[in-house]
Amino acid sequence: MTDTQEPAHKKDLTRRRMILAGGAAVAAAGIGAGAVANASAGEGSAHKGGSGGKKHAGQGEACYRLTSETTEGPYYIDADKIRKDITEDKEGIPMTLRLKVIDSDTCKPLKRAAVDIWHCDALGVYSGYESMSTGGPGGPGGGTPPTGAPTDAPTGAPTGTPPSGGPGGPGGGGHSEPTDDERYLRGTQLTDQHGYVEFRTIFPGWYQGRAVHIHTKVHVGGKMTDGGYEGGHTCHTGQFFFAESAVLDSAKAEPYSTSTTTRTTLTEDTIYDQSGVTGGLMKLSYRKNHMARGVVGSITMGVDPDGTQDGTGM
Repeated sequence: MTDTQEPAHKKDLTRRRMILAGGAAVAAAGIGAGAVANASAGEGSAHKGGSGGKKHAGQGEACYRLTSETTEGPYYIDADKIRKDITEDKEGIPMTLRLKVIDSDTCKPLKRAAVDIWHCDALGVYSGYESMSTGGPGGPGGGTPPTGAPTDAPTGAPTGTPPSGGPGGPGGGGHSEPTDDERYLRGTQLTDQHGYVEFRTIFPGWYQGRAVHIHTKVHVGGKMTDGGYEGGHTCHTGQFFFAESAVLDSAKAEPYSTSTTTRTTLTEDTIYDQSGVTGGLMKLSYRKNHMARGVVGSITMGVDPDGTQDGTGM
């Protein structure tokens, strides 16, 4: 995607808001009685950095100032892979990711906005950068295959210095050129008339220096062509995060359970701002004690469609 269209005015981060996505999760096949729903870590601080919420008739949802603009990280690829299923047969816990995009001023859904997502596989490796994103010491491409699952007391908080073998370190660093032709766990879709997109993927793994996360970008003003989505500009760059309880549940299943990479918790992460849903914490639903059968994740993003935030200058 190329930034060929200038925004109507300069970016204004204070106008962006995130709306609390209570009730936005979608019931997936096999998720019913006994399901676990978690997204509450830090939700009590949803007003952090904001001036209060506003409700719109008939919505029952409160809009808050968005504080989750982040760096795009070193491993973004403008691959124009317009698709719903991004797994490409990668092993891991099946995950349905349901996202909604709204205008942060009006809370009305944004139609035909292009939403990118990309994330590492179950062992911390990014497609396009397999030789660089080894998943941490002992991970894929890093020597001896790991054994054993992480515990709830990981060691080694991020230091701010990119770790050796880790993808870009805690802060994500500058952009790196791809080293291979793989493109699994990457994709783009256009929002429907209600502002929704849905992806089929796997629950992400972890690598040294970062908590478990998914990257996202939202583009507006462009159009679909034979070569993919072109033109327009990027109005939001962010990351989605996962409650510690869900990450620990994922670590019980293969191949996550084979990783010995030092795991960074949500409270240790240098990107997550600890503000709960407003900081990108997803609402998750899965069957208790049977997470391996599948997870549903959902969140609503409030963006300023006229602003520009591509995450490259952070």
